[in-house]
Amino acid sequence: MSSKGTQFKSTLLHPRHWLVWLGFGLWRAITMLPYPILLAMGSGLGLLVYRFPSRRKTIAKRNIELCFPNQSAAENRAMLRANFISIGMAVMEVGIAWWWSKKRFANLLQFEGLENLSAIKDRGVMLLGIHYTTLEIGTAGISSVFQMDGMYRAHGNPVYDFLQARGRLKQGLGEGMVFERRDVRGTMKALKNGRSLWYGPDQDYGLGQGLFVPFFGIQAATVYATARFAEKTGAAVVPFSHVRLPGAQGYKITVYPALEDFPVGDDFVDTSRINKLIEDLVLLQPDQYLWVHRRFKNRPEGEADLYNLPARKKRRRKAA
Repeated sequence: MSSKGTQFKSTLLHPRHWLVWLGFGLWRAITMLPYPILLAMGSGLGLLVYRFPSRRKTIAKRNIELCFPNQSAAENRAMLRANFISIGMAVMEVGIAWWWSKKRFANLLQFEGLENLSAIKDRGVMLLGIHYTTLEIGTAGISSVFQMDGMYRAHGNPVYDFLQARGRLKQGLGEGMVFERRDVRGTMKALKNGRSLWYGPDQDYGLGQGLFVPFFGIQAATVYATARFAEKTGAAVVPFSHVRLPGAQGYKITVYPALEDFPVGDDFVDTSRINKLIEDLVLLQPDQYLWVHRRFKNRPEGEADLYNLPARKKRRRKAA
């Protein structure tokens, strides 16, 4: 398996990383437990975190209030609680996706619409996903039946960075690659060469390569790269979803038909279409979406901040 971002370096064995390796070792050992037990442990972890006030809880609560204004306060609280349970389960699911054997992992998956991938010939594919809490399961699952490259966000800890990049190729077919999120040149080249790549445009990355378009009726800074990449590379844009099924039934991964007449060449029109698609994917299972992200962080000029979070305390630098 060849890949960018997965090369082992001897510096990862430096003593300053030993505690990190130990932590990952314990995490891996835990995720070898039976699936129902992992879900129960994840649920308990999520409920424990939910009990205490936190910045992320405040963000998720506000996002739910903004995106579901017609829900009652009780309904919003129930969704917030369910969302934190889902986040707790996601901790276990990362380990499942990264470390379970292919055979054991496959037993958790149900697929629908794979013919929509088979129908695409001689083109790159942008597999358009969103940040469900089941993100690692979804990308690993689709990679197990369709050769796909991955993306990751560089982490401050090099051990985490290494294991994350390796983990996202664990279940894949053939020779996959992983690209750091900011590697635009690498992703463009891969798509032009007919490769397939997961892409999630549903977070607020600012306006450097984006614009304000509605998301659940609220102006949200949204990247227009989905349309730009498709235009410049000729890649098909294929939406897919991955939701956790009730009980311990596993996960359903659904692939939808490639977008037709996309892009049209108008950034606002194209990006609005993508946001409407993302809304539809969120509504499949709203409590499993990653609401802890500040989706409405950037505001149009003159609009007030929507979160009103306390300022973060600056860390004092130790004297040399």
